Amino acid sequence: MRPAAFLCLVLLSACTSIAPSGAPISGQWGGSHIGLTLDASGGRLEYDCAAGTIGPVIPASDGTFAAEGMHTPGTGGPEIEGQSRPTFPAAYSGRASGDRMTLQGRLSNGVELGPFELRRGAEPGIFRCL
Repeated sequence: MRPAAFLCLVLLSACTSIAPSGAPISGQWGGSHIGLTLDASGGRLEYDCAAGTIGPVIPASDGTFAAEGMHTPGTGGPEIEGQSRPTFPAAYSGRASGDRMTLQGRLSNGVELGPFELRRGAEPGIFRCL
């Protein structure tokens, strides 16, 4: 094979998506302004003034991951009976290594979340909005 053709094949193979290679991440994760609870089916996110869900977090061999979920912004003050808050589809991504994780998200309305630094077993540092 000619060197130029080989180089093209290598570059094209680098553009393919990385298939999940590990088991789903689980456990309690905490960080500044965020808490995350995960199991094999996904999990729940808590922020200062919002909440969300995330699908299974399955890292690739380099620790990177991507997962879909939902995000619901909160409001200050008491909940009003019958009030429904908007919920947006979210695309989460990040990297996990040992007991550390970086997580960011992008909502369908263009809002970006994070990046957040989390640690397995750490208490979330959440400050509820008023």
